[in-house]
Amino acid sequence: MPTLNWIGKDKVVTHHNDVPFRVLDHKYTFGDTPDSGNMIIHGDNLEALKALLPEYENRIKCIYIDPPYNTGNENWVYNDNVNDPHIRKWLKDIFHEKGITTDDLTRHDKWLCMMYPRLVLLQKLLSKDGAIFISIDDNEHANLKLICEEIFGTTNFIAQVIWERAYAPINLKKHFSTSHDYILCYAKKIEDLNCNGLPRKAETDSKYKNPDNDPRGLWRTDNLAVGPIVENQVYEITTPSGRKVMPPKGYCWRLTKERFDEYVADNRIWFGENGDLVPAPKRFLSEVKQSMTPMTVWKYTEVGHSQDAMRQLRDIFDGEVVFDYPKSVDLIKRCLELYSDKDSIILDSFAGSGTTAHAVLNLNKQDGGNRKFILCEMCDYAETITAERVRRVIKGYGEGRNAVEGTGGSFDFYELGETIFDPVTGNLNDCADTEAIRRYVWFSETNSAYSHPSKDAHPYLLGTYQHNNYYFYYKKDEETCLDWDFLNTLTEKDKAEMYIIYADRCVLTEEEMMRHNIRFKKIPRDIKRV
Repeated sequence: MPTLNWIGKDKVVTHHNDVPFRVLDHKYTFGDTPDSGNMIIHGDNLEALKALLPEYENRIKCIYIDPPYNTGNENWVYNDNVNDPHIRKWLKDIFHEKGITTDDLTRHDKWLCMMYPRLVLLQKLLSKDGAIFISIDDNEHANLKLICEEIFGTTNFIAQVIWERAYAPINLKKHFSTSHDYILCYAKKIEDLNCNGLPRKAETDSKYKNPDNDPRGLWRTDNLAVGPIVENQVYEITTPSGRKVMPPKGYCWRLTKERFDEYVADNRIWFGENGDLVPAPKRFLSEVKQSMTPMTVWKYTEVGHSQDAMRQLRDIFDGEVVFDYPKSVDLIKRCLELYSDKDSIILDSFAGSGTTAHAVLNLNKQDGGNRKFILCEMCDYAETITAERVRRVIKGYGEGRNAVEGTGGSFDFYELGETIFDPVTGNLNDCADTEAIRRYVWFSETNSAYSHPSKDAHPYLLGTYQHNNYYFYYKKDEETCLDWDFLNTLTEKDKAEMYIIYADRCVLTEEEMMRHNIRFKKIPRDIKRV
């Protein structure tokens, strides 16, 4: 498979491993439901994605991202260039003392360095039956396709969608007026992926009639003639009126003679009201696929265009222009309709104005679903634009005839907090939230998402994995010891094949641990500070 090389690639392909695990610091809940599962995270999306791994790896059903297109435009509210201060600092940090300065990189090198580790983490978060949609334009389309092939695999490519984002030409353009963006779509594991299809249109179903009152209901005719010729499917048919019919030159009938006679006996062939038309198979509405297979060109008449999106966002913010070039809510809604279920988790790590959350809330209101959204936004407008839009969509916005009813719902707002480990000593950071540390330990041991144990479980139990029990015996201000006093707190319901127990120290002998199938692991922290 062809691969793409660029300056700095060797420094970033495994960079996701070097990104520290951080605590998600809860700031507030909006709405009536704390811990609703809806999250807005303010901070570097690379660190935010890493922070999500312990709880959400392999759990995200559908991802939509709208990364910077790398146009070089310096004036957007949403920085669409790799000279954004956040990106410049990040690039400088990862190349420090590695012989590369950011001046050595073209804007395409920088964009690829920025995107690669983020896509790696997104791939890890995606469920095995999940799909990712990535909006892009011509500036980085070719590069994005190649790194997606590398990260997701060529066999997991689903489609390249063309979104008709504009409906009129810009006559000031010298050569062509671009009217489309691309959306690349990949699966985590395409053999496990199911496409829901699109709702059938009324105009499509209106073609189905029932002129002969067939008890099987509405039907329409199909063409009996097909090509190329299959010799045993070229035969003469006599209609009820006595007319002799052969397939057109170069064609044969779709059915063998034996199968055709079975169709006639089952009243599945239509010869017309007078019995003298060319025979046609009946296709019953009750037997056709109840969804429509999506095509790869999405017209603005179906999913909206950029001006629609701008107008809607302006309405939400009382006429104020707060964000340039937002995506259409209906565009993202279509992605979710195709590859999410009513209880799916949806992720957008380049949240921008919060369109993805808007689409999730609209879809939940429409079909009574309980989808959850997770948004990550590194820019300072995460609170004033991203979260504010979601608040207004939940409550409702506009006045009088222009009033839009709220969708209802809740979300929790987070900032990136402490690192799990002290970046200098490598020891456990006792300032970090204990629950976040537990999630990290579980993830590092099992490489699976953490679920809170039941309320009546052992207080230091992390969980059971492959018949092994994991315990994290940790107290922020006190040294812990694996001894017989601790073992005596285990009850019959804690029974397992193996016991992996974290503590600050252990006084059990090797023989005692072997006899009771115990594996001790020392908590990496500076005990002198406890």
